[in-house]
Amino acid sequence: MVRFLRPLLRGATYTRLLYLWVPMLIVSVWALVDDTNMWVPAALMIPVGLIPAVRTGEGVQARWLLTPGHQGDGFSMAPSANWRDRMRTVVWLQGRLLLGLLTAGACVWLPIVSVELVRLSLGHRIDDIPLLKDAAPHWAYALLAPLPLLGLYGAVVGLGFLATAGARALLGPSSAERLSALEERTEQLLERNRIARELHDSIGHALTVAVVQAGAARAANSPEFTDRALTAIEETGRAALEDLERVLGVLREAEQPLSARPTLADADRLLESARASGAEVDAEFTGPLETLPGPVSREGYRILQEALTNVLRHAGAVPTRVRVEVADGALTLEVRNPLPDGRAAPGRGSGLRGIRERAALLGGRAHTGPAGAGDWEVRVELPPR
Repeated sequence: MVRFLRPLLRGATYTRLLYLWVPMLIVSVWALVDDTNMWVPAALMIPVGLIPAVRTGEGVQARWLLTPGHQGDGFSMAPSANWRDRMRTVVWLQGRLLLGLLTAGACVWLPIVSVELVRLSLGHRIDDIPLLKDAAPHWAYALLAPLPLLGLYGAVVGLGFLATAGARALLGPSSAERLSALEERTEQLLERNRIARELHDSIGHALTVAVVQAGAARAANSPEFTDRALTAIEETGRAALEDLERVLGVLREAEQPLSARPTLADADRLLESARASGAEVDAEFTGPLETLPGPVSREGYRILQEALTNVLRHAGAVPTRVRVEVADGALTLEVRNPLPDGRAAPGRGSGLRGIRERAALLGGRAHTGPAGAGDWEVRVELPPR
């Protein structure tokens, strides 16, 4: 019983009733003008529904009155973009008008029937309602008086649910809107993944350099080396803070301009940071780096950063060979280093996975693994875009 009466406690039941009553305002006004041609309001809904902005208005009403408190449940807020959307709007306006007529009829006549049944049970004769016109007064009619009210309750709730279902079907997003929303959601997920990779690469690189530098300075026991190590830690930390500020600015959707993301043209600071950590880096850059498209150059920088971080983290201060080649818009990046005895290979950590993901997103390929002679190699090839 409690479950049966639960809709009476929901605000949506009453806002839906209001939504269905709104079209009756138009019908009532027209009835004052000409009550002999009541088909005119339905005919007027056809040209009105063809107006693109009407779909927006219907979507707003449906969202606020049919599903109050649930703002993201499938009603389009955009104007009609094509004839299919306009025809769907016209069909909905006709359906809303019909549902409004049924609701108005139930709300007016069912309470009247209930009252007349009570009067009939009290000995009065009924002349206004054909169904009860020939009924003889009897006390038993009082037992039937609640039935019209139950019918009114069922009509209000049922027609409200029917209106909500119909509005979702006819005022819901079109195929183009759903595709646009899906593309936007995909872009958001890709952007979040990119930000996560950047934080891992930048902060991970800075922390690795700081740890290696601090350990090397302590082992060297040399004021001069300690000074160089502290300088390298400071520069790497400052660069990481700039990256962190930029990424946080993206997350907060800040309006102020942020520093540009680093590209391969800024690779010198990565090499100097690795050298300051004790690694012997042999770097060779060939080809016009400035001709690389922005996404390729930026992702190439992050790949190089992660590769050097892996060298310092897993192999330590070892001779490292870096080769970057640009030819016909394509980028080939190779980082190769020996693995000292007793050191574990990088394996399948998030860093290597991030390198492969970056390459795949740009349509390239990446090889991360043993390269013979006890060496470890990261080789990435990115096609021209």
